Amino acid sequence: MIDTTSDAQAPGGAPAVSKPAERLVSLDAYRGLIMLFMASAALGIPQVAKHSQSGFWPRAASQLEHSAWVGCSAWDLIQPAFMFMVGVAIPYSYARRRQQGQSSGRMLRHAAIRALVLVFLGVFLASGGSRQTNFLFTNVLAQIGLGYLFVVLLWRRGVWLQAAAALAILAGYWYVFYWYPSPQPGPEFDFAAYGLPKDWPLLPGVAAHWNKHANFAGWFDLRFLNLFPREKPYAFEPGAGGYQTLNFIPSMATMILGLMAGELLRSARSARAKLAALIMAGGVLMAAGLVAGDTICPIVKRIWTPSWALLSGAWVVWMLAALYALIEMAGYRRWAFPLVVVGMNSIVIYLMCQLMKGWTWSMLRLHVGPLLKWAPIDRAIHTIFGPQGFDPIYMPMVQSTSVLLVFWLICWWLYRQKLFVRI
Repeated sequence: MIDTTSDAQAPGGAPAVSKPAERLVSLDAYRGLIMLFMASAALGIPQVAKHSQSGFWPRAASQLEHSAWVGCSAWDLIQPAFMFMVGVAIPYSYARRRQQGQSSGRMLRHAAIRALVLVFLGVFLASGGSRQTNFLFTNVLAQIGLGYLFVVLLWRRGVWLQAAAALAILAGYWYVFYWYPSPQPGPEFDFAAYGLPKDWPLLPGVAAHWNKHANFAGWFDLRFLNLFPREKPYAFEPGAGGYQTLNFIPSMATMILGLMAGELLRSARSARAKLAALIMAGGVLMAAGLVAGDTICPIVKRIWTPSWALLSGAWVVWMLAALYALIEMAGYRRWAFPLVVVGMNSIVIYLMCQLMKGWTWSMLRLHVGPLLKWAPIDRAIHTIFGPQGFDPIYMPMVQSTSVLLVFWLICWWLYRQKLFVRI
């Protein structure tokens, strides 16, 4: 939960007595929007698209699935938006703790403990269905935890140092990939050695340094992850999508962007100046991301290439700008209530999505399914959908929407009870 407290200064530069500021609804709405999007399971549209003859569903599905490797879809933006909002929350959270009289050492210990809890929780979620702990660190919570303490250390260090840190991270990460001797595509390329199908489209030239599994981060995981006890040696797990542990390094740049945005929003600038700064920053990031993607490295979300960090950073900054303008400046707040309900308990809905989707749907089928056979409801279904009744190809949409509604109702109940879960 984000606490919005003031860091204003008195005339002459002396620190003013801090007092609580009005809560920025746009920040909770932003987080709620992202979490609802994630929890929606794309409303089952990709599954419908596999069986539909309509051109609409495949077009919609293309934005509701992760890009296979190079590219950017709307679905790809969930994780960077989530990590960006973690950065935005840091200035609010630690300013509140400072107002409460906490020392720098105590706040640093809190940040370290939070980081460890996030990493352990990420490993716990990655171990579902395993016979022993599955030491994988690609879950978004683990990725946040691995970089969180470093980002917190940049709080109140100034925008130029923060920007320099983000650029240094991305430049250094680009260099180690470029330095790593990745094999070039050709007849001698050993697809099996990198866990790739024979028809996998390899990137040529400089971009070959960012091919799936055949890159520096893949090499690192082969050595790092096998240091932990495992059911079987780690070797490019099928279905892992190419995500790597070291993704947390460039994704720290995304969290730093959020940190910078959070400090901007808490500053004494006018609302118009804040909005203009967000829009301009997004433009610079978009231009830099596109240029980098066409020249020095491909835009790949799954290994968080520097070009991806820049391009996705533009989108998440612009999303914040849009919500800030609509909610805080124009004053349109009522529509955002369903988002705020979720945004104030984002960790709850995330864990429900990870742990309870299947169980929730099975309970709905058990308890609600028989009601659909009740004569009045059955007649209504046939009236709406015709003599053939409801087409089963749309059942994934029913499932995803129903489960999402249950999760939202749980968040709404927690909101009504003023129960907010934090880490």
